[in-house]
Amino acid sequence: MTDVRQESLASLLGGRGGALDASLPPLAFVAGWLIWGHSIGAGAIAAVLCGVVIAVVRFVRGDKPRAVLLSVLLVVAAALVALYTGRVEDFFLIQLLSNVASALAWAGSIAVRWPFLGLVVGTLLGQKTRWRRDPELLRAYSVASWPWVGQYVLRVAVFTPLWLDAQVFWLATLRVALSWPLQIVCILVSGWVLRRALPAEHPGFRHPRVPESAP
Repeated sequence: MTDVRQESLASLLGGRGGALDASLPPLAFVAGWLIWGHSIGAGAIAAVLCGVVIAVVRFVRGDKPRAVLLSVLLVVAAALVALYTGRVEDFFLIQLLSNVASALAWAGSIAVRWPFLGLVVGTLLGQKTRWRRDPELLRAYSVASWPWVGQYVLRVAVFTPLWLDAQVFWLATLRVALSWPLQIVCILVSGWVLRRALPAEHPGFRHPRVPESAP
């Protein structure tokens, strides 16, 4: 697979920058919680302020307003959950549940033969759903979507026992370790799998082989 293809895959979930940005508010939350005497309120304020600053930076550099707003709302929601339950570890509950939902959704998309990897890359390249009319490409996208399922399953497997044991420091630390580093690995593995799953004579995912009679 060429570097251009890997760049396309890297842009699916926002790339390294987006994943790194998402890991900073949890660090701010834990820092605020520790500095101000284990105050969940202080941690929540620190996290929200961090999220707002990141949102402003993302907006200035040209990110879509909807994505910027969503990132802030997720931080606010996480802070509200922790404030409501009074359990500092619950700041990470939404993230944990989102990984569960993502793993199920990606696996489900493969099962119904609408793999998310194909949907996102097809949209990114302006192909819409033409790739589904290429049986070889459809199969390749399905196989290459499994690493994405795997990354979500790994996070759930790591975060769940830490959340149950209220290991706040490790939740924040591993949130960073399992954000952009894991995503980069997933992108590389997925790109390699996609290349291996396509026959040698196939022109690649940028060029679906659609029968001439297909609309």
